[in-house]
Amino acid sequence: MNLMSFAPALPEIFVLVMVSLILVIDAAVDDSKRYLAFVLSLATLAGAAFLTARDLSTMPVLALNGLFIDDPLSDVLKLFLYLTTAVVLVYSRDYLRQRGLYKGEFFVLALFALLGMMVMVSASHFLTLYLGLELLALSLYAMVALQRDSSIATEAAMKYFVLGALASGMLLYGMSMVYGVTGSLALADIAQNLADGTDLRIPLVFGIVFIVAGLAFKLGAVPFHMWLPDVYHGAPTAMTLFIGSAPKIAAFAFVVRILGEGLESQVAEWRDMLVILAVLSMAVGNIAAIAQSNLKRMFAYSTISHMGFMLLGILAGTQNGYGSAMFYVIVYALMSLGGFGMILLLSRAGFESDRLDDFRGLNRKSPWLAFIMLLLMFSMAGIPPTVGFYAKLSVLQAVVEIGHVWLAVVAVVFSLVGAFYYLRIVKLMYFDEPHDSTTVSASFDARALMSANGLAVLVLGVLPQPLMAVCLHAVGASF
Repeated sequence: MNLMSFAPALPEIFVLVMVSLILVIDAAVDDSKRYLAFVLSLATLAGAAFLTARDLSTMPVLALNGLFIDDPLSDVLKLFLYLTTAVVLVYSRDYLRQRGLYKGEFFVLALFALLGMMVMVSASHFLTLYLGLELLALSLYAMVALQRDSSIATEAAMKYFVLGALASGMLLYGMSMVYGVTGSLALADIAQNLADGTDLRIPLVFGIVFIVAGLAFKLGAVPFHMWLPDVYHGAPTAMTLFIGSAPKIAAFAFVVRILGEGLESQVAEWRDMLVILAVLSMAVGNIAAIAQSNLKRMFAYSTISHMGFMLLGILAGTQNGYGSAMFYVIVYALMSLGGFGMILLLSRAGFESDRLDDFRGLNRKSPWLAFIMLLLMFSMAGIPPTVGFYAKLSVLQAVVEIGHVWLAVVAVVFSLVGAFYYLRIVKLMYFDEPHDSTTVSASFDARALMSANGLAVLVLGVLPQPLMAVCLHAVGASF
């Protein structure tokens, strides 16, 4: 190795150095200067975005002896990860300050989690994939438990940690079986060896089963979803906002790297498993969400159903399918930022604003925020002209192209079921009387960002072609 071999990983190196710097600075300053960690975190994201955008790849470049890959897919996903993390930090600032959590630990853990996600999306080797996954997971466990005096948050962190460790073990076991069959941990070598054929079919299939089970847990797909509602509900809303947005983008990359790149020739084996996961996720997620009175738990089950839709694109096993799934997960992250961000904006000291009843009469208190929430709910329900409609249409088209028309029909039916609980929030905001006359007291920058977030859902719904073209190009140039 020489210094040039580290060039493709320069954004990751920059983030690591800055996180270490923030950690030292935060330990040296008093409570009155905690804003330094916030400002430096945003500067880190801006610097990483500059480094990534400056060296945008036009074709895949392997680095670090094949452990790391810099390609259009990783570059595009990293840019969206930076943007998502920056939005999370801005939305969360007032919430954290009001609850005594405005500390360097939150920003350091968020950036370490971002570093893990960056490694995941640029991994070309089983070891690198697992390294990024564990860096992300350990950071998220700590973030959920950051509110140490909250028994609910501690319980959620313990559930997350125990079940996450179990899923990681299943994933490692599956990877070891694939290694035993192919004799390699590099995704390109695995794909080549499997394309040449193997006599060890049974160990290979068992390995794929364990890998898919581990991936399903990380996505929150049924029946590996049991952690998700409790973690979303128990964690402080700022942490829930982060968990429910950026990691989903990285999880998509993780799934596509393993299934679409390393195990591409075995699509017949893993497609049927993904069909089952997708149908169960859409069914359980949409039906269970109807019974929820807590908005965070409702969004948790909504996440499960959205991951089922995203799996529709991946199980297609085509470039159009992967591009549609990538488009869907980016759109989902945007909608999730808006949904959880609205809870943060309406919260105040001693009041979480995470129940459906807390949104009663929002139109009387703040007509503009009610309109933004309406756009977000319409998009999550897949109602035109919002971008959620086009995202669902694109993955359904990918499924129809491979002849699974029945699966598209099932998805449409469950999408109609899901529209009920989204439109219920719209009804509460516009047709019910508010419980109190408290005004919304969010900061100007958070309000401005929320406005941009909601309007982006509408603009991308009217003009989805540029983002879809970027996704299809990134996938096409990387595989």
